[in-house]
Amino acid sequence: MSTFFSVNFNKIALLRNSRGRDYPSVVEFAEMGLKVGINGLTLHPRPDQRHARYSDVYDLLTLSQRYPQAEVNIEGYPCEEFMKVVLDAKPHQCTLVPDDPAQITSDHGWNLHQDFDLVKRIVSQLKAAGIRSSIFMDPVASDMQLAKDTGADRIELYTESYAQAFGTEQQESVLAQFAEAAKAAQDIGLEVNAGHDLTLENLTDFLTIKDIKEVSIGHALVVESLLQGYEPTLKQYVDICRQSA
Repeated sequence: MSTFFSVNFNKIALLRNSRGRDYPSVVEFAEMGLKVGINGLTLHPRPDQRHARYSDVYDLLTLSQRYPQAEVNIEGYPCEEFMKVVLDAKPHQCTLVPDDPAQITSDHGWNLHQDFDLVKRIVSQLKAAGIRSSIFMDPVASDMQLAKDTGADRIELYTESYAQAFGTEQQESVLAQFAEAAKAAQDIGLEVNAGHDLTLENLTDFLTIKDIKEVSIGHALVVESLLQGYEPTLKQYVDICRQSA
């Protein structure tokens, strides 16, 4: 089974917003990606829309209709405005992330011991709208039953700790922790996505974990594209995902 490869376009949107024009165009960069074989289009709009805008959600959904393999994944904290857009736009997948509006980037998964009722309520809304749900989780195997009990379809493993450990003596033990969490989720019927600071260098080893359904990559891809070009970078990611476990 190959892994579904989704590109997060937040950094393209950030560059666009810095100049006040539609340049670079999120839609044009998304379409270039689809033409070379990416599967998913991810956005993570924050309430201040400092990079991805809510209007981008609708633009990418319109684009996705022309590409049979394409899915749109919208990530974010389920505030009122975010949920209004998601339930109206109906992306293929919504990934719930417990980030504060002031955070630069996501830095932890849901604490379902604390936020179970909130997450379960939001998942129910997504299910009623026919939207696949995924919840952002730390790699803690014992928490996967709580994730299942929310009614979610998937989890997304927050991979920052793996990225930090990669190339160190902790890499093997940290990767084993992720594999244990993934298996715990899969064994009870949850599908498993992953994302955060995955790169061309560290992705292959991460995908030795069996049956990772989807990875979402944005920041590293943009940095690597500055060094070696956008399409060549995309093609390398596509190849890695197609050869995954």
